[in-house]
This record gives sequence, C-alpha cells and structure tokens, in this order.
Amino acid sequence: MAEEQQSGCAPEACASCAHAGSCPSKKVDFREPANPHSHVKKVIGVVSGKGGVGKSLVTASLARMAIEKGYTAGILDADITGPSIPKMYGVHGGAMGNEEGMLPREAKDGTKIMSVNLLLEDETDPVIWRGPVIAGVVKQFWTDVMWGDLDFLFVDMPPGTGDVPLTVFQSLPVDGVVIVTSPQDLVQMIVKKAYNMAKKMNIPVLGIVENYSYLECPDCGKKISVFGESHIDEIANELDVEILGKMPIDPKLAEIVEQERFYEASNKYLENAIEKIQ
Repeated sequence: MAEEQQSGCAPEACASCAHAGSCPSKKVDFREPANPHSHVKKVIGVVSGKGGVGKSLVTASLARMAIEKGYTAGILDADITGPSIPKMYGVHGGAMGNEEGMLPREAKDGTKIMSVNLLLEDETDPVIWRGPVIAGVVKQFWTDVMWGDLDFLFVDMPPGTGDVPLTVFQSLPVDGVVIVTSPQDLVQMIVKKAYNMAKKMNIPVLGIVENYSYLECPDCGKKISVFGESHIDEIANELDVEILGKMPIDPKLAEIVEQERFYEASNKYLENAIEKIQ
C-alpha cells in the first residue's frame, strides 16, 4: 500500500502503461524469462509507425543477411493479425512441441521461424482476438518457444505504437530497433512517433531503412522516385541515427516473395546493415 501511494499508481496498472520503463517514481522490470532452451545473443525489433512500408520484407532481409554472413538467425513474427513471414519462406504446417516448449519451424536456409500462422488449423483463418490475448501470444513466443542458439532474433512488429510493440519492448530483452519507412512526406512524422516510443521505453534506435526509395528503369538505369523525393537523410540527421539502407522497388525480390523462396534472397541493399547493427 505504501509502495502504491509512493508511486502514484497500483502495481498492476504499470504493466499496461507506456511509461512503465521510464517512470521517474518507480522502476519496474517486466521482462519475461526466455525458455530454458533458448540462448539468444541479440534481440532486434523491426518497427514502423504505419503499415504498408514493407516492414516484413526488411525483417526477412535482415535475417537473410545475417545468415549469409555466417550468423544464426530467427524471426519472431509478432504481427499476429497480419502474419506473412512463414509464407515468404515457404514454411507451412503446424509447429510442434513437447512438455518443454514449442519448436520453431526452420526454413531451408536455417532461419528459425515462429508465427501464429504455424498454430492455426487453416493459415487463412483470421485472428479475431483482443489486444491482451494477442499480447499474451507474443510473450509465449518468447517464453515457450525453444529457439536454441541464435546470434540474432528479429522481431517483426505490427505497425503503430499500440499493445504489441509495448508488450515486446517491456517483455523481451530488446537490444535495439530498426525503423522502416518510405519516402512520402507524411512519413517524417510517422518515423518520429516510432523513434519517440523507442526512446521513452529506453530502447536504442539502431538505424532507419527506407523502402520503396526508387524504381530503376530496366532500359536506361535511371532512378525514378515513384513515391516522391526521399526525406530519409533529413530525418536521420535530425534524429542523429544511421541510415542502414535504401531499398528500391525490386521486381526480383517481389518475385521471390511470391514464389515463397525468400530463403534464396540476397538483398544487396542491406548487406552492410548487420555489421552496423552488430
């Protein structure tokens, strides 16, 4: 009771508060323990302030670059209502488990994947759950999944700054986040929202990736700014963060996604991102 009066709020109320990690009157650690069979060196969140900027593509690309450089990598698909990671890798069917936990599915390149689509009877079934249930599933993907030995676990977040990003930031030992954006004018404000949320939760922002930066003409090689001129350099300078890469609209990458062969992808636009993150 005295603790409640001193902090100004009940302990149970802190778990859903966006300021829980930075409350000046009370420091509370909500991080959940990993499964005993998980030994993850770095947890990297991939976030965006809005949908439709290719966040899952960037998440998978970072995992692929890590694999290509000899690291071990996994993807925790925290976008519960819009999961796309398993299909990109051609991973279908139910995840298996035992009394010690769930086993992630492994793609052909060795990337370990856990997604709600691997738990549904039919992967096209909609996930019509309320926020607390979704947040609980994300926690279980950390506490109940036996990830094994991983150099990197990339967390594909849903867009925005709602329940699930808050749960990930509070419950997982996130080492840093990568913000994904696109060239439109509106995005400058959106990037700042994602940046400010990370800062309020005391999570380092490792850098920004701009997707849909341009389209390269197949005939003359000219770069066409389909979505307008980029503002990524201005934003990066203002926020004092690194640019980890600028990804164009690449038909070859799109084709690999459609063919569910992302385990063969080599995203040269992000080839230096892993080194910068490390």
